[in-house]
Amino acid sequence: MDTVIHTITSPHKHLPFSSALTTFLTETVATLKGSERRIFMARTVRMLGRGGQRKVARELGWDRKTIRKGEYELEHGAFHDQYSKRGRKKAEALLPSLLGDIRQIVEPDSQTDPTFETRHRYRRISAPSVREQLLEEYGYSEAECPQERTIRTKLNELDFRTRRVVKSKPQKKFRKPTRSSRNSIKSIVTPIEQMAMCVSR
Repeated sequence: MDTVIHTITSPHKHLPFSSALTTFLTETVATLKGSERRIFMARTVRMLGRGGQRKVARELGWDRKTIRKGEYELEHGAFHDQYSKRGRKKAEALLPSLLGDIRQIVEPDSQTDPTFETRHRYRRISAPSVREQLLEEYGYSEAECPQERTIRTKLNELDFRTRRVVKSKPQKKFRKPTRSSRNSIKSIVTPIEQMAMCVSR
């Protein structure tokens, strides 16, 4: 470490970094995260003195905004990087073709709402079956393929609902009354009318 510090602060600091020093700085930065990484970068720049920020940006590819943030942290204290509060990425962000593949699997066996009251489509195929097809037919590995719960969520987001597919029922057709049925009705009505006439008398 003392040799590294001497190399950085030597009178020949305007010369390109040696391969050993470049490897040391690059590997050290790769092992650090958050504020520790930024502060290490800022300390390295300070050791180089004037023009150090420009030098590490050119020689090592370090971001100058990150270095300036590290210099601020050296003076005022480290920022707390709250990685746990940033949330997990959605499955489709990691697997860009996921939603398209799910749609291709489900659409052939789906049906629109027969009442046309919603935009939902009802599916026969289950989430476990969709996952099985993703593994067997679409080349997903077991490690990267979403679990059944995630697939069920994506199906709902795509407006595929789980409900038994039913056929729209045709309207019932009423038979027209035949001559015999009209005669039978008359045979019932006529005695009733006769009784009514007798009562009125």
